[in-house]
Amino acid sequence: MHSNIHHDQMEALPIWYEHIKKVMDFWPIAYYPFYMRPTGYGLAVEDRYDDQLVKQDWELVRKLAKRAEKEGFPFFMGYEWQGAGLDGDHNIFFLKNDGEQTHPLRYKELADAFKGQEVIGIPHHLAYQPGSRGKNWDTHNEAFSPFAEIYSSHGSSENDDGPLNMNRHVHMGPRTGETTYEKGLSRGYKVGIIASGDNHSVPGVYEHGALCVLAADRTKEAIWEALKERRTYGVSRSRIEVDVIANGAPMGAEIETNGEVELEFHVKGTAAVDRIEILRDNILEEMVVHSGAWERNPIQGLVRFKFRLELGWGPDTRVYKEQWMKEWTGRLEVDGSLLNVEKCWNNFGQEITAQDEKSCDFSITTYQSTATGKWMGPSNVTTEGFIFEVEADADSFLRLTIDGKEYPLSVREMFESSKVFALWDEVRRLTKETWGDITHYRDDPWWHNAYKFRVGKAYPESSYKVSFKKRLQMKENGNLRLRIWQKNGDAAWTSPVFVTVK
Repeated sequence: MHSNIHHDQMEALPIWYEHIKKVMDFWPIAYYPFYMRPTGYGLAVEDRYDDQLVKQDWELVRKLAKRAEKEGFPFFMGYEWQGAGLDGDHNIFFLKNDGEQTHPLRYKELADAFKGQEVIGIPHHLAYQPGSRGKNWDTHNEAFSPFAEIYSSHGSSENDDGPLNMNRHVHMGPRTGETTYEKGLSRGYKVGIIASGDNHSVPGVYEHGALCVLAADRTKEAIWEALKERRTYGVSRSRIEVDVIANGAPMGAEIETNGEVELEFHVKGTAAVDRIEILRDNILEEMVVHSGAWERNPIQGLVRFKFRLELGWGPDTRVYKEQWMKEWTGRLEVDGSLLNVEKCWNNFGQEITAQDEKSCDFSITTYQSTATGKWMGPSNVTTEGFIFEVEADADSFLRLTIDGKEYPLSVREMFESSKVFALWDEVRRLTKETWGDITHYRDDPWWHNAYKFRVGKAYPESSYKVSFKKRLQMKENGNLRLRIWQKNGDAAWTSPVFVTVK
């Protein structure tokens, strides 16, 4: 939901669109109308482009929105608003394709300008300094801003003492507890949760989080209704599936009760689920620990499991200056069934070329640096790959072919450990062509510069599927939400259910 395309990238807008259709189910784009403006002092400052130039770019976004509408792809026009920096940054989205940008200095003026229209304004990177682009909860309007983006490439704004720090954009400073999402909840606001990117080079970056919506169908109208009703949650990386029901109502709902809440949730992870935290008013109410609940179960017969394949790494570009990109070809074949393929993509150049119930063919492009060299691009070294869900006999083999070479994978061994494979022939050839027949008493010159791929540990279905039901007693009004952690560090956060005790 947070793809910031800049003026100097507008020619690439169709490329962004074709890429996003591969990795996301819908796309709310956030056009970024700002640039670093030179000044007479010599210090450049961030400012908005000239109105006429912004208008020209906005019409290009509108043209694409109309094209997407004809093609049946849910596309929402949007732009980033920053104002005077006193209320925090917000992304403004429109249901219809006739919306126009406005840029008042204050959030209240912004919300008032769109009053009565199908427009939402979503705060992001909340937990920066108040007055310096952090969220100002004093001016919040929950009708205009029904949810907040609490995780992105910036890190987590949920609170100021959680493990996912905001340390990537060092110029914006460390996070503070004064502006966090939990501060907004504690002040009584009914505000939901999303995560989503804040990507400026490639849309839909896997590593930066995603917005999940519980919608009746994949139309703009159904998605918009779900957004307005806060039926949203966020994931930090992979597509963890979550459903929460409280007294028959979904996440984001407001319910009345005599004090008893029957909470039910279902989680389908992408790797082993470690724990699920039930939070009441930002405080841990109960922890459902799943680690230890499945590991001793025998792996035998027909088994359903997931594993992640990552491709990347490679030569030190300070030494091998031309080795900044690699194109891979691959194929996975299974004797059982290939049930699902999740794309874990961070850059352009990725493709599934064929897929059926037995196999998946793909071409992958990995980079040794960000896609553009831009400081707001992905982290320095990213991998590309997939999460595969497979059903096969525990004593069978998968056949993985990378760049024409086959690597048989024992399913039983995959449950024991991950494995890393190096493209030894390629790095030996590169080393010899560059430096000649070198020798060394250990393999550092080759291993450190080899392209590699990692076959992640396989996790059985019992490790990543969790269902739970419990009756909770509440003596006063409050909210209930989930925080979900996988063993690999992936997280999910659900919008709260807001409870009124009669």
